[in-house]
Amino acid sequence: MNTSIVRFILGYVLKIEAVLLIPPIITGLIYGEKQAISYVIVALVCAGLGFLMTIKKPEDTVFYLKEGCVTTALSWIFMSFFGALPFMLTGEIPHFVDAFFETVSGFTTTGASILEDVERLSHTSLLWRSFTHWIGGMGVLVFLLAIIPLTGGSNINLMKAESPGPSVGKLVPKIKSTAQILYLIYIGLCILEFILLIIGKMPIFHAICMTFGTAGTGGFGILNSSAADYTAYQQWVIAVFMLLFGINFNFYYFFLHKKWKKAIAIEEVRWYIAIILASTAIIFFNIHNALPTVEEGIRQSFFQVCSIITTSGFSTVNFDMWNTMPKLILVTLMFIGACAGSTGGGLKVSRIIILVKTFVKEASGYLHPKSIKKIKVDGESLDHDVLRSTNVYFITYVMIYIISMFLVSFEDKDLITTFTSVAATLNNIGPGLGLVGPAQNFNIMSNLSKVVLTFDMLIGRLELFPMIILFHPVLWKEALIAKEHQHKWKKMQKKACGK
Repeated sequence: MNTSIVRFILGYVLKIEAVLLIPPIITGLIYGEKQAISYVIVALVCAGLGFLMTIKKPEDTVFYLKEGCVTTALSWIFMSFFGALPFMLTGEIPHFVDAFFETVSGFTTTGASILEDVERLSHTSLLWRSFTHWIGGMGVLVFLLAIIPLTGGSNINLMKAESPGPSVGKLVPKIKSTAQILYLIYIGLCILEFILLIIGKMPIFHAICMTFGTAGTGGFGILNSSAADYTAYQQWVIAVFMLLFGINFNFYYFFLHKKWKKAIAIEEVRWYIAIILASTAIIFFNIHNALPTVEEGIRQSFFQVCSIITTSGFSTVNFDMWNTMPKLILVTLMFIGACAGSTGGGLKVSRIIILVKTFVKEASGYLHPKSIKKIKVDGESLDHDVLRSTNVYFITYVMIYIISMFLVSFEDKDLITTFTSVAATLNNIGPGLGLVGPAQNFNIMSNLSKVVLTFDMLIGRLELFPMIILFHPVLWKEALIAKEHQHKWKKMQKKACGK
């Protein structure tokens, strides 16, 4: 494994994090808050370490998928570790496990929180907390690829390791240009949402934080009531943009380039919209009798469906108080998730489509054993590798889910709390049901459970395998062998030069 290029990219990531700490510092200066000093200290530490790690450029700058996975996993761990330090230095979240949980929840766009009173945080920390959603939504390495030319064609491995979905491709021939297009779409949608919230008379600071949370489909609110205290107009804007950020960004690229047929042909987007509309209708007919107006029933149903399927986690109502049917639908949506190539989490709609079509194909095979039927998505036959990777992903996902539930069950909480706490973190949702419902938080969990759920957030955001590969013993054995060979080669070179 090429450890030098991994070290080099991690250095760049730390330098980027130093820059990304500037907005909360500016916020602290605007509001005259002393907490800004803690952010300055951490920014200087990140910049210093980043400079030391990038001062020597590696001789071999090409890396493969395993380097991409390791770099991605370590980048997110580094970002979360240093991102947690300001919370500890300010004393607002003094314990490391809690601060790390909150920061990982931010970067992975989960929105699960250990804070019982969000409103006691400084404006500085509130902005950083929401800003982590925006950073993690598209991915820090995609941002890195957008601004820095790294290693020629092999940098697709970084995007593959970080971007959500069963397959990742280029919108245009150059990866750097693809990353830039993704970020332009991302920023464009953010600006549009911010403007619409301001038109709806939302305070500027609230509009900024809510835009960050919606864009990253994260769910960190700056009010204890999440989004319940906002006006009906503001809730509609947030709900619509949660839906928009959960759509595959390829759709926007085709739409902006007037490739209408290609945009409409994306089967995943059609399924995604259909699932949202059907779920909203079912929930509405279950709850509308208890609400004063039809509009409020539609709004609450639509908001919570968009919030859960896009894995945002905002709430306008304590849906844990709803009947069994609506709650069952929301739990199902937790697993389905948003589209591949969006900022949302979960299994992804594209994988659900593939799994459903695989089931139909296998069932048909029993009736017509000699028939040859190929699985098609968007009118094109899927390669065997895509089908195999989808099946492997699903099996791995179920295994991790069961292990996580087993470890969390040591707390002896009720089954609903245990089941949905893992679902909420592994799928990057935020709130679950029971003791971790929308009106509760994860502070009731022990440190062991918090560590397990923190790992679930990371592994869920990075599509399982980058984190699994990072802890695979064979990888580090190969790295040690490669380092020994390199050391021997350098000694031979020195002897040759000496002769």
